[in-house]
Amino acid sequence: MANKASYLHDHPILSIQRGKAVHFTWKQEEFHAFETDTIASALIANGIHVFQHHHKDHSPQGIYCANGQCSQCLVLVNGSPRKACMELIRDGMQLEPLEGLSFLPAQSSTDISHLPLLNHKVQVLVIGGGPAGLSAAIELGSQGIQTLLVDDKGNLGGKLVLQTHRFFGSKEMVYAGTRGIDIATILSEKVQQLTSVETWLKSPVVAVFSDHQVGILKNNRQYALVEPDILLIATGAREKSLLFPGNSLPGISGAGAFQTLLNRDGVIPGKRYFIVGGGNVGLITAYHALQAGIQVQGLVEIMPQCGGYQVHLDKIKRLGIPIYTSHTVLCANGKEHVESITIAQVDKNLKPMLGSEKTITCDGILIAAGLNPVDEFFQQAQEFGFQVYAAGDAQAIAEASAAIVSGKITAKKIIQICEPDISHDGEIRDLTKLKNILSSKPGKIQVTQNSSKSDIKPVFHCVQEIPCNPCSALCVEQLIHIPSDNIMAIPDFIDPEGKCLGCAKCVLGCPGLAITLVDYRKDPEFPFVFLPYELPVNKEDVMGLSFPVTNREGTIIGNAKVINVIRSTKSNHTTLIKVLAPANIAEKIAGIQFVRTREVLMAMPAKNDLENETIVCRCERVTAGEIRELICSGIRDLNLIKAISRAGMGACGGKTCESLILQLMKEAGIASQEVTSFSKRPLNMEITLQTFAEQPKESDRS
Repeated sequence: MANKASYLHDHPILSIQRGKAVHFTWKQEEFHAFETDTIASALIANGIHVFQHHHKDHSPQGIYCANGQCSQCLVLVNGSPRKACMELIRDGMQLEPLEGLSFLPAQSSTDISHLPLLNHKVQVLVIGGGPAGLSAAIELGSQGIQTLLVDDKGNLGGKLVLQTHRFFGSKEMVYAGTRGIDIATILSEKVQQLTSVETWLKSPVVAVFSDHQVGILKNNRQYALVEPDILLIATGAREKSLLFPGNSLPGISGAGAFQTLLNRDGVIPGKRYFIVGGGNVGLITAYHALQAGIQVQGLVEIMPQCGGYQVHLDKIKRLGIPIYTSHTVLCANGKEHVESITIAQVDKNLKPMLGSEKTITCDGILIAAGLNPVDEFFQQAQEFGFQVYAAGDAQAIAEASAAIVSGKITAKKIIQICEPDISHDGEIRDLTKLKNILSSKPGKIQVTQNSSKSDIKPVFHCVQEIPCNPCSALCVEQLIHIPSDNIMAIPDFIDPEGKCLGCAKCVLGCPGLAITLVDYRKDPEFPFVFLPYELPVNKEDVMGLSFPVTNREGTIIGNAKVINVIRSTKSNHTTLIKVLAPANIAEKIAGIQFVRTREVLMAMPAKNDLENETIVCRCERVTAGEIRELICSGIRDLNLIKAISRAGMGACGGKTCESLILQLMKEAGIASQEVTSFSKRPLNMEITLQTFAEQPKESDRS
């Protein structure tokens, strides 16, 4: 047991609500959890990170994706193998590690064989209840089109239920300025109000078939064959893994798994985390860790600049997180659990530079290295001749706001098929233009000075062109301007008549926490500065004291005295920190550091020459060295690699390792057109043959 994790009790954004207490046993030892926990979160909350040891090399196995994709969290539940991340804990469960290949007889009291086969026809079947699927279902249901929306989770919302931050984009079209968790509630409630939309939760899709039927395990109990006129795939994305020695140690997980444990299940998986990846996902998840009181030891990005929004990067730099650009991961270190990470600087060819190694202690590593679309159903449905569409990340990887618009666009295309007399071409063109903007990469950086001479005014610390306009809509005097036809523009404050009321709505509503309010009215030499703050802070601990304040990029520029800590039910969990500061730094202040930057513990650099021992296939423990050897022998067909090495033959069906094998092909200089990918399995998930059997009628039993 590497570290004692715990439940999250206090959070500046989330309201932690748990069900009744339950008990379970792990290796015959009794533990306690809550009925709202998954098996995985219950185990991790009790400090259990190793769920099994692999039969091939006895390596420890722990949670990685927490999304039912990788099968690394399999445990024995009352004698039957189950994915710990997908099943809720129940009182009296007997859990055992899945050691070796011997299974005990299943003892489930909810045997699906007791339920008859369900046949169901519907106009439109939407697979996936995330932002794209929800927005599509709302559009379809609003037009009275009979729609079935299915999702394998117990709640609608997809990754929205993990997002505590406010969203960017258009306030009018995609709820910009609203937290992801609240957008999930808004969209879910809209769907539930539509009588023409039926929702099946806890209902994973098993397969699409050539007879234009879709197999679904309804409520994880009853097998159903659904025959849709039109199929819409909105299954989202799965996280990419990375190649480095030690990459499969317990404690190393995808960013989504970390957010699931922390923001959905309320479990703190570790005390010191290191982040790999400087895109929006990595930057946002680093901030989520800080909100929960987890120390972030650093963030590594192989490119010279982080690829995420500058406001996300600045936000965590102001809180003291070390950022290592032009660095890569050499290895993760530990035996039963990750204990440290070794990184190194890279040269212009992105190769590690000898002598630049740093080893940093941590008990968790979060991988945010990009996403792959979950589009297997879409590809198979196309092959089988379904009338099929894709939306959201299953169509193209982008921000969640773009997925919302993508769902609307796809739904309108389907509506035109169902109701050909009504044209939606104009709406589709406008929405497509918006989606392209929301999907675009961050624009150029423009650092400008606030020229307003007002006695009280907002100061904008957002300097990069990104799609965002909530501040202009929040200003009651309409003094903040963003062109209606260009939400990528940097906001401008124009107040020639001194109308600014100092209401601070723009400060509280900015998704990037990138606006402050400076008030010179009482004392021009020492104005008040109002800062947004979303980390835990106790008013009694900071009132009247001086703390370091930083500029936009996180450099400490002085100290400011805390005058007040203002909380309001109208601020949606954003706190206003009122400080008194010298005029010469007042408009430069963008952040405050209540917690002194904690020392990042360094360990001795790891001596690791095990590049070829890096795990590519987690299920079958196939190494990079084995794959490289097969590539060097001339093999270009992943199916032949599977037959020889078993890579891709495990429980996850190659979902994790395929992209890594393709990466090794690319590193070897193999052109993509020379490579044959894995043949897709007929079934998308593990399921018993008994599930497919149509049960005999009562008349046949006698």
